[in-house]
Amino acid sequence: MFRRHAIAGGALLPFAATRPARAQVFTRPLRLIIPVGVAGVTDIVGRVIADGIQPRLGQPVVPENVPGAGSTVGAAAFHRAANDGSVIYIGTNNHPVMKAVYPNFPYDPVTDFTPLALVGQQPFVLAVHPDVPANDLPSLIAWLRARGDQANFGSSNPGATNHLAGELFKQLSGTSFTIVPYRAAANAVQDLVAGRMNLTIDSPTMMMPLIRDGRLRPIAVSSATPSALLPGLPPIASVLPGYALTAWQVLFSRPGAPAPAQRAVAEATLAALADPAVRERLRLVNVETWPDPSADAARRHIAEEIARWTPIVARIAPG
Repeated sequence: MFRRHAIAGGALLPFAATRPARAQVFTRPLRLIIPVGVAGVTDIVGRVIADGIQPRLGQPVVPENVPGAGSTVGAAAFHRAANDGSVIYIGTNNHPVMKAVYPNFPYDPVTDFTPLALVGQQPFVLAVHPDVPANDLPSLIAWLRARGDQANFGSSNPGATNHLAGELFKQLSGTSFTIVPYRAAANAVQDLVAGRMNLTIDSPTMMMPLIRDGRLRPIAVSSATPSALLPGLPPIASVLPGYALTAWQVLFSRPGAPAPAQRAVAEATLAALADPAVRERLRLVNVETWPDPSADAARRHIAEEIARWTPIVARIAPG
């Protein structure tokens, strides 16, 4: 399936990162559909990318948050828009599992989306409310096992990145805490700060200011190895081998969109990602760019994520 899509949807690609996009391709502003709420890492990355590509396209790029139901609401809005290439979409970790989490969702994460570029990646941080009597992973796991379902974990919609992070942690640690879904990650973090939640695994973009203020306590990072973005924190995998998760973002067009429009957006995106000013804006919110941000790399990454997460989703899906 993936190879067939790569040929059908990727005839335009790869795009040259150094050739400037042609401004005359677009005669009106572009829309960037962001399928999550405001202030989460994908929202922030989307807005940085929008700012980075609009001078290269010669038109404004207007971010539009359409959150809900594990990104499916935003993805459906993306597919309702005219397929003239002027509406683009930024997907994240829940993109590969949308169909697995919501079987009635009518769009396929591979065949109905054309990757243009890998735009960002970020390790998540496992943090607890200061009232939780744990300062490291072993003591946290012991506390969670003692509390059972009474412990709670703040999460976004089913299938969202931090939901998957929590489910993987639960499975590998043998704990049974309750995962509480929120419409947006920012709401879950707010309740964690207020003490209504015990823990979460989410973006350092949101949580590091709260950690620095002492309102949350960091325990570990979600990446397989220690992260330079979060120095001093051990990886969850140091206690739970096999645990590895980073948040990521991919920019998409749709199959059938005009080739010049797809090419222009892809070239502008790769040029923006090579711009030191754009990279610094991302670094300041704890986001790294990819060594290979190309469309081909994005397709491979999504295929790998589908293969990895679909069995996990199947185990947690109701019924």
